[in-house]
Amino acid sequence: MDQKDLEMFRSRLTQMLEDVSVKGDETLGDMTDGHENYADPTDRATAESDRSFTLRLRDRERKLIKKIQQALARIDNGTFGICEECGEEIGVPRLKARPMTTLCIQCKSHQEEEEKVRGD
Repeated sequence: MDQKDLEMFRSRLTQMLEDVSVKGDETLGDMTDGHENYADPTDRATAESDRSFTLRLRDRERKLIKKIQQALARIDNGTFGICEECGEEIGVPRLKARPMTTLCIQCKSHQEEEEKVRGD
């Protein structure tokens, strides 16, 4: 992979990291602003369900932040775009679709098949 591609991926990953961080900050602000009192228990249950859903989304984004940071570290240490399983180069189209991936399409497909057989 050439330097131009690496810089493009660094830029995309950095932008993704910033976007996820901004969403997290907005959620934190929304959740700490005012405490609503609900007269109707159904309204309170709906609000709690929405809050729980939002927290689950943010937890997934927290995990995504870690993966993005690891991808940026791989760019820095020269291992970005190399499959951790077989050592082959991960195709640029796959990296464009999911820049934080660590497996080539063949190894990922194999991993998913094994998970399907195990019932994971």
